[in-house]
Amino acid sequence: MRRRASLEVLRAEASDELTTVVFERLRSGEDPWDFMQELPTVDELVVLTLRAELIRADNERRPSVEVDYRMLRQIALAYPALSSTVWTLLDTERTRGRTA
Repeated sequence: MRRRASLEVLRAEASDELTTVVFERLRSGEDPWDFMQELPTVDELVVLTLRAELIRADNERRPSVEVDYRMLRQIALAYPALSSTVWTLLDTERTRGRTA
């Protein structure tokens, strides 16, 4: 995986995006108590954005479970500060798969 930007820049972009989402939901009259828990953290949004870029680079093919795991591992290796977030997302996916 090629590093596209510094982690600080990626986090700033993700923070701006989340701020926009919150603002739009508040403008539409939603109660923040109802939606704030649904929103990803800044680091989760960074990981999900990087994952989406990897999928786009692979001709937008939906990754298998194994390929998705490798993509997320690549992100953790390219951005070590995101490792705990990657592992949390992987654990969440595994748990969701068992209960679904």
